[in-house]
Amino acid sequence: MANELMINSENMVAVIGTHDLGDILKPLVKEIHLFDTYIAGTTHLDDMSVLKKAKRGDELILKREDNKYDSNAIMVLNADKKKLGYVPMKDNTVFARLMDAGKLLKAKITEIDRQDSFTEISVRIFMVDY
Repeated sequence: MANELMINSENMVAVIGTHDLGDILKPLVKEIHLFDTYIAGTTHLDDMSVLKKAKRGDELILKREDNKYDSNAIMVLNADKKKLGYVPMKDNTVFARLMDAGKLLKAKITEIDRQDSFTEISVRIFMVDY
């Protein structure tokens, strides 16, 4: 049973929620609010339909990306692991360091402003402490 919990930190909260020990461990999981920002790069997506499906309150996955333009790049993905964009370069240095140190970060959509061909999505970034 202990081996079932030894997975990468990206999936840890999901396992805690569905595992037999979930009722015991779930109260120990804390989301610590770190920062409010927006999703950058929403105009450069291959699949723009992902923006139409986004809604306030959606939980988002943050994932480090090997990126030649930004060594601290953090992709923002929806629950289906479809790319919405990035944590803005001006905001990502500390978050990249935390993630590189093994900390689990996630985001939640707080606002969506849709205008013609542009969608601005505001997010709140949390560190999941367990």
